[in-house]
Amino acid sequence: MKKTVTSLVLLLMLLPQMLMAQDKYMDQIKVEDLRVDREGEYVVVDMKINLDDLKIRSNDVILLSPALRLTGSQEVVKVLDPLQVSGRTRSIVLDRMADTGIAREYRVDPSMDFTRKNGTSQSISYSQRIPFEHYMTEAQLIFVEVVQACADCFVHEGEKVLLTPFVKEPVYLLSYITPQVEPVKARADRHTATFNFVVAKHDLIRDYKNNAAEFARVDKVVSEVVKNKDLTVTEFAVAGYASPEGNFESNRALAGRRANAFADYLVSAHGVQKSQFRVTGHGEDWEGLKVAVTNSNLSTKTQVLDVIAHTGNPDARDAKLQAIDGGKTYNDLLTVYYPPLRRTDYVIAYNVRAFSVEEAREVIKTNPKLLSLNEMYLVAKSYPAESKEFKEVFDIAARLYPNEPVAIINASAADIEGGNYQAAIDRLGKLSNNAEALNNLGIAYARMGNLERAKASFLQAINLGSANAQRNLEELN
Repeated sequence: MKKTVTSLVLLLMLLPQMLMAQDKYMDQIKVEDLRVDREGEYVVVDMKINLDDLKIRSNDVILLSPALRLTGSQEVVKVLDPLQVSGRTRSIVLDRMADTGIAREYRVDPSMDFTRKNGTSQSISYSQRIPFEHYMTEAQLIFVEVVQACADCFVHEGEKVLLTPFVKEPVYLLSYITPQVEPVKARADRHTATFNFVVAKHDLIRDYKNNAAEFARVDKVVSEVVKNKDLTVTEFAVAGYASPEGNFESNRALAGRRANAFADYLVSAHGVQKSQFRVTGHGEDWEGLKVAVTNSNLSTKTQVLDVIAHTGNPDARDAKLQAIDGGKTYNDLLTVYYPPLRRTDYVIAYNVRAFSVEEAREVIKTNPKLLSLNEMYLVAKSYPAESKEFKEVFDIAARLYPNEPVAIINASAADIEGGNYQAAIDRLGKLSNNAEALNNLGIAYARMGNLERAKASFLQAINLGSANAQRNLEELN
């Protein structure tokens, strides 16, 4: 709609005075079927202006305009397109002025210029589409009028509040899921020790090659578990591996002796009970070699892998590997690929005691893996939803339990509460058939203004049994 800047400026100048004046025609004008709809980045205002009770003096003209005013203040922040209603005599005068080239007093779009015939039924349809701005959720929609009774006199007839707030933010129900309590919090940490041994020997020598550094690393790992009073060790599983050169059976026996030597060290150095150990000598680690060669840039890796795959006797593989390209590949295997295979894997299994919320708030800062999903959830809920800590706890839970639907759904809900809608969508991508995940996905799309995808997600969630999604679809509509 086109209108002169002058009319809007004049209207804004008159508003403070007008809002203090007594109503006159405003009481005779009814606003019906008012709708304010958010459509993505726009807001659509629709209403009917019923003039049935309006008895306008023949010489008066009324300029009516919806406007936005910040709630709790007198500040008018936006004036929507006005419409004009004239008495019969005034309308004739204005038409004659227009015919002679004299501008009419409040220039409005011709479709919004009306003549009132008192005593008749008359209704005006009003619609406008404006860009959405965030202040609109804290603004009132008001209806204001300026009445001109003669060429140089104005009667400022007041205003009427139509809607508070102007734009109602939809209230969606996010899905947060309370994780089940773990009756026993059983945990297991997997580690690898790569000690150096004298050829064909199983003795652990601290000052042999770089063993001192490896001893220090093992001591740190084991001490953190056995000295932690919140933990109860239930088992140490130790598995010894050897590189493939040499006799297969000899290597298996050697790997077993080396694994037992490591277990004996843990008993003597850390006071671990011998009964808690389960020791296995796996021997030659051909599977580990296959993985290492597959991921390598070795020029002859196809031939090496072919030998491993098609030569059943482990001892016979050695001769075939040595025959490849005159022994160059075998030398590379001995110097680069075999040493990491000579290792001892160990798994420390333990139970963790339950923590109160106050204790868990500290544990999550230092060793969050000791907490259950339920404990993390209670920690998160102990913070305000808008706080940094609230989101951080759910982020940690999703990182430690990346395949747990409950962790993913709760982290996505926290993302949405923090305004990180795309992050929530990215998280939820792996849960395409989970009702509550789809509910949160719908909310993320709705908040981004993608109403079609939001509706589709809600419908899919409803089909899978989400009551929240049913409520959210109604809110969206």
